[in-house]
Amino acid sequence: MAEMVIADSLLALLRRVDTPTVCNAIEAAQGKRGFSRFTRGTMQHSRPGAPPIVGFARTAKIAAAAPADEPLDVIRERRKRYYRYMNPVSGPAVAVIEDEDYPDAIGAWWGEVNVAVHKGLGIAGAVTNGVMRDLDVMDAGFPVLAGSVGVSHCFVHVTETGTSVNVMGLRVEHGELIHADRHGALAVPADILPDLEVAIDSVVASEAIVLGPAKSPDFSIEKLESAWAAFEDART
Repeated sequence: MAEMVIADSLLALLRRVDTPTVCNAIEAAQGKRGFSRFTRGTMQHSRPGAPPIVGFARTAKIAAAAPADEPLDVIRERRKRYYRYMNPVSGPAVAVIEDEDYPDAIGAWWGEVNVAVHKGLGIAGAVTNGVMRDLDVMDAGFPVLAGSVGVSHCFVHVTETGTSVNVMGLRVEHGELIHADRHGALAVPADILPDLEVAIDSVVASEAIVLGPAKSPDFSIEKLESAWAAFEDART
């Protein structure tokens, strides 16, 4: 699919808000509950509390449990194509990598070296159902959201590049807009992009209807009932 275009103001906003807020805002923009294009289960974040990972998906598949059964020159050429593909032409980009060994993934693609390489190529971060390691020496400016943490790279190798991938229940195609943080990841529908900035502001404002009174020293059940009624009227 062709990559979407994102306004600078929306990109800046997405880098400030967490993924649950974006999920709520998508539903607000769609005018209904039920948005479901997000990861399932608990994932591991290399830098909990770091700014969100935001960008257009660069997708690939890897495997590590067993050695590749192809000639060495084929394996090396596929790796070269992978890194060329990961070099963004324009706009922010996120590496979205499916480990085909999941749920028994044991070999880390993401560690000190690959984090440094991908950051140097201009990638904003990574989302994977696979393994990450080297947490203490991994570049803090490149967050990784992974399925697990491990110690070995095993026989990790690239199997496909630019293909449709499934990461923790989230199906992602090349070029889709990804938002991810310590809570998980989601794919932003292209058709709601023009409305997303307003929707995020609306979600934040509606939550403030309850949060303001709840955090005040004179909060009471009466104030809760009044605030919640207004909150129900304002939210999707």
